[in-house]
Amino acid sequence: MILGRIAERARIDDLLANARAGSRGALLITGEAGIGKTVLLDYAAAAAADLRVLRGVGMESEAELPFAGLHLLLHPYLDRLAALPGPQAAALRTAFGLDEATVGDRFLIGAATLSLLSELSGDGPLVCLIDDTQWFDRASLEALLFATRRLHADPIAMIFAAGSGDEDATPMPGLDVLRLAALDAESATSLLDAHARGLAGPLRERVLAESCGNPLAVIELATTLNALQGHGRPTLNALHGHGRPTLNALHDNGRPTLDALQGHGRLAPPLPNWPLPGAGHVQDAFRAQIAGLPAATRLLLLIAAAGGMADLQVILNVAALLGVSVADLEPAEQARLVVLSDEPVPGGSVTFRHPLIRAAAYQAAPHARRVEVHEAFARALDGEQHDADRRAWHLAAATAGPDEEVAAELERAAHRAGRRGGVTAMMSALERAAQLSTDETRRAWRLIAAARAACDAGLTDRAAELADRAAGVPDRPAGPADPALGPPECSIGSGERPVRPLRDPSVRAEVAWIRAQVEYERASPAVAAALALDGATLIAATDLERAVSILTEAVWCARHAGDHDLVHQCATLLETVEPRAPVVAGLIGFRHLYDGRPAVGLPPMRELAESARQGKAGGFVERLIAGFAGMLVAEDEIATEVLESLVADVREQGAVGRLAYVLGPLAIARLLRGRFTDADAGVTEAVSLATDLGQDLQVVALNAIAAWLAAVSGDEIACRSLAAGVLEHRTEHPADAALASWALGLLHLAGGRFDEAAARLEEVCGGPARHDFLIRAVPDHVEAAVRAELPEQAARHLPALSDWAGQTGRPHAIALARRCEALLADEDAAAGHFRAALELHERDSRRYDEARTRLAYGEWLRRHSRHAEAKGQLTDALAAFERLGARTWASRARAELSALGERPSTHPRALDPLARLTPQELQVVRLAAAGMSNREIAARLFLSPRTVGHHLNKAYPKLGVTRRLELAQLVPHG
Repeated sequence: MILGRIAERARIDDLLANARAGSRGALLITGEAGIGKTVLLDYAAAAAADLRVLRGVGMESEAELPFAGLHLLLHPYLDRLAALPGPQAAALRTAFGLDEATVGDRFLIGAATLSLLSELSGDGPLVCLIDDTQWFDRASLEALLFATRRLHADPIAMIFAAGSGDEDATPMPGLDVLRLAALDAESATSLLDAHARGLAGPLRERVLAESCGNPLAVIELATTLNALQGHGRPTLNALHGHGRPTLNALHDNGRPTLDALQGHGRLAPPLPNWPLPGAGHVQDAFRAQIAGLPAATRLLLLIAAAGGMADLQVILNVAALLGVSVADLEPAEQARLVVLSDEPVPGGSVTFRHPLIRAAAYQAAPHARRVEVHEAFARALDGEQHDADRRAWHLAAATAGPDEEVAAELERAAHRAGRRGGVTAMMSALERAAQLSTDETRRAWRLIAAARAACDAGLTDRAAELADRAAGVPDRPAGPADPALGPPECSIGSGERPVRPLRDPSVRAEVAWIRAQVEYERASPAVAAALALDGATLIAATDLERAVSILTEAVWCARHAGDHDLVHQCATLLETVEPRAPVVAGLIGFRHLYDGRPAVGLPPMRELAESARQGKAGGFVERLIAGFAGMLVAEDEIATEVLESLVADVREQGAVGRLAYVLGPLAIARLLRGRFTDADAGVTEAVSLATDLGQDLQVVALNAIAAWLAAVSGDEIACRSLAAGVLEHRTEHPADAALASWALGLLHLAGGRFDEAAARLEEVCGGPARHDFLIRAVPDHVEAAVRAELPEQAARHLPALSDWAGQTGRPHAIALARRCEALLADEDAAAGHFRAALELHERDSRRYDEARTRLAYGEWLRRHSRHAEAKGQLTDALAAFERLGARTWASRARAELSALGERPSTHPRALDPLARLTPQELQVVRLAAAGMSNREIAARLFLSPRTVGHHLNKAYPKLGVTRRLELAQLVPHG
């Protein structure tokens, strides 16, 4: 029976009703221990009796075993894996230890979880109940949260429960939060009466007051008081803290009685003001109950607590090794502390009534006894391959000092976890292995590997701490780990142990590289580039291949920061490399470009882009840089091809975590070519993914691109909002800030606010990223300054643009420079420049750039009273702007035509049905038109098939079609 919680039950009822109606919903229930979270999950399970319910629970002892919680939740449905996309099915099988393979991207497990939950919901509404998420292994919880955030149109209710504050340990955005408060007075009184009838007087009021409305505290106090009345068990200690005065004065013939405590309802002698075990002392009450049990029973409880989700046979084997049997558990069962089951149940074969009971059973045992139990588990699990990870952790828990054999066992467990995608578990195992290492250098490399795993898990602060510890290893390792409490804290920096820095340059280089990756996420790309450069310098003479790998990322970070000095230093070090692969020569080319020497820098950068198009550029980072290099040399088609190929490979591999990092540059390549709809679709998907994955830095970069697209489309509110968010990070991320400023300058320019536009665009063209792709903002700056009657400022950056455009040799780049020359030229020369620019546009069309040139030429022709010619240019510009969805620019063209006495009324974009779709709908429709099924599209976009179907159903009426086959005729490819 559940008392009170009317509003809370209503929230759950609504969630279940929505699932029955076909909608997804997610809820996080939080509150202190004993406040009733599990009871509400029980209520949800009962209310969903007509639905399929999946239930999981976190356990401290399983927290370091990757995907233990997810396996417990999903193992009954492994037969459905065949319905999942191949890479996802393989990833789940590997994560659950069913296959010996390697999961390339930890987020692929989340995508597979999404697909499996969606598959199960195809049979009918689904309810997932996850208790004690603070003790769920992080890999499982991340997979479930990723799935929850991307289940948009599936009949699934997800309910998580976490202790107060514990929901912050793993961020859970996208979930509604229900914070449980104390029970109301009426419900607390009813609960007390149900468990301790006849209790009255001051003691009753004390119980209600000091339990503070915590249901578990009320129940345990009532249970304790019932025990006092007639059983004579020494449980009265639970009524006060350890070390407080005893209650001998209240005993009657050596036995405490309720009569003495409450006087049969009359006022007894003054009740001492000793605190009762309220919400914060419930675990003391459990300890007192356990202390009153026979020694053999306490030992069995300790075995069950240390065993976590070990099956009954393992627990029995351990018990036999320690001289006890399952019969010794009976007193604990009678005291309602545990439930014994022959069947697999959440939490293992011996289930504790409350997690605090398990914690009390473990923590109350002497340390020597716990070590003995862990040693017994290690012996019992010896030879069990599927339990090798558990055995390694039990060995570690039983080891007090350095032990290389145990450290090696843990390191092997770490690598198994890493292959399965459990990078957090990998980190923990490597850290503990380092603590047990007997060799200083080996300890350092284990800490470095742990730091890299932490970095891969997104735990940047933890990665930095571990890297720092690798750089200065303590003379003595830390003490034993406790699987119930996690690995011990290292005391480096505490003054307790001297720290001796390692002198091995390769170790120091790795530490610097890890620090660089950490600082890229939490500080700035410039700090990251400087750290990576330091690391590469340390090993340039001894491990050049590794140094080049580090320098490759260093140049990328320095480019992102707009720090030309750092690019120069990296390139200087790279110039020592012989022979030079295209990627090395291309990176050196970045230096020359940023030094203002495109004639020297562009050829190797063009060679790098071309080599990537031919499949010779190397790995992910090298291909990403090659694609970006293509944009910097105005080879936008090559850049697009390279980046689209990289995106396709990332999707095929299921490397979800990398996708947003390449969709951003691809969106830039597309917008530079005037493919705004495609760019918008890519940015929308990337922002969604990066947000769901917690890639905050990438969201900033993507929002800068989105701001630029909003400026072109004329969405002033969105542009200003997005740009403002990016500009908050201008100090750390100047290149992204420059793109956001370009967006604002473009918005002002299109709206006729020329002074504001000139000021904004001067920031961009004169800023640290001016030689990057942002050099293409120069034509906007020239136009804004000319319109604002600032001729000297208008000509300031044109030489750099003209030099760059001439060195690229690309017609569309040279056309931009000729447009600028036309705007600055006198009347006699301007028309020639405009015509030359248009001829170049026709040779290498960029619809947006060409339309801008036609608009500028048409405006010039109208001011010089050449109305017939002006009409033709302005009409063509208006048509192009409307097709592109560039509403503000279309308004300017329309205004110019109106000044000529024309009344243009056609809206070509309004006749284009694709323009009516959202970016997500457009993406889905294009893939469907290419012949992909809903499942194939879902796998490609990391959505559920039902969400894909939802988007198609919304798109069909907008497109005026009723069948999938009609899409192929309606939607152009590419």
